Amino acid sequence: MKKLFLLLSCLVLTTPGCEVVNQVQQAANLAKCDFRIVSAENLTLAGVNIQNVNSLQDLSFMTVAKIMSAVAGSTFPLTFTLNFEGKNPNPSPAGLNRLDWILFIDDIQMTQGILDKAFTIPPDNGTTIIPLQLNIDLKKALQGKSLDAIANFAFNLAGVGSKPTRIMAKLKPTILVGNSPVTYPGYITVKTEYSGIR
Repeated sequence: MKKLFLLLSCLVLTTPGCEVVNQVQQAANLAKCDFRIVSAENLTLAGVNIQNVNSLQDLSFMTVAKIMSAVAGSTFPLTFTLNFEGKNPNPSPAGLNRLDWILFIDDIQMTQGILDKAFTIPPDNGTTIIPLQLNIDLKKALQGKSLDAIANFAFNLAGVGSKPTRIMAKLKPTILVGNSPVTYPGYITVKTEYSGIR
């Protein structure tokens, strides 16, 4: 954290101007924000919407057959939206211009990427939702696992299995100060458990 504040101080000294001072303040405020996973939405597995599935009985025979056929295929696509909430306890806004992220499900690294979009988190415990659109090939992410293990993983994620799914994300925000990107030192770790995505 000291490195972040030292870098911000240098940028203020070398790039004067009210806008830059505001950007530096937003970057400093970001370091004090809290992040959490608030929801996961629009879950589809091999093209089948399983958002509100509570048990295998909720799925038709043809739907289960389609999913199991996909498990045996070359790809097994999982897509959903993971919504993060940023909460800002500071008396002035916090901001970010880019978010590098790594997603883990049940302690397995699934995918990673960059959300190249600016967000502002309002002051005084204000909140902003940051959505990540996720597309994961479970066959690739779970390489080396048996077909049964891959199917069980998918059904647990949907809430059909016998145990809740653990979701963890590592977030690294970046904000522009003047024309210089300032990246958060290290990663912010956010985690939760779901008994099926709703």
